[in-house]
Amino acid sequence: MRKHRRARPSFPRIIGLTGSIAMGKSTTAAMLRNLNLSVFDSDAAARALTAKNGAALAAVARAFPGAVNKGALDRKMLAKQVFNAPKKLAKLESILHPRVKAARRAFVRNATRARENAVVFDIPLLLETRAERECDLLIVVDAPAFLQRQRALARPGMTPALLSAVLARQMPAAQKRTRADIVIPSGLGRAFALRRLKKALRGLS
Repeated sequence: MRKHRRARPSFPRIIGLTGSIAMGKSTTAAMLRNLNLSVFDSDAAARALTAKNGAALAAVARAFPGAVNKGALDRKMLAKQVFNAPKKLAKLESILHPRVKAARRAFVRNATRARENAVVFDIPLLLETRAERECDLLIVVDAPAFLQRQRALARPGMTPALLSAVLARQMPAAQKRTRADIVIPSGLGRAFALRRLKKALRGLS
């Protein structure tokens, strides 16, 4: 394991899974679930926090007037408020990130009680938030830039300007690859990616 990982690995082993937008991370996470690993989905945790009656909804409503209407988050309105507004985005992250981290720790406690051998942290900004320090193994999902762009722009509501803004927040893909223990190329087919994943898991034991 690389020295920037957990200093004293213990069970469950923690696999960090990350990758820039449209690299194939969600597909890779699904493969890991199919291999019977529990996966903490940080995006899903954030959505739960801002769902109706979510633990972060009141704080978001106070910080972003008009973003919560009749007890429900207007995600498009919130996106408009933080788009190209670094201070507002930082405010949103200051509300969500500590709560997501608390949910992640609860996930690990549950896995420890269940005596699971390994679990997965599925975190888009894992390296950017330095969460790799909690991990024993770092997997980065990667694809050629042209394929990434093609996939991203095929998503509903995605525009070139929005894609550029998302990429500006993320560590460059080349830098992520240098930080990885294992790189999973998602452009070579699922069978190839699955073989790489199985090999990585064997090396974790």
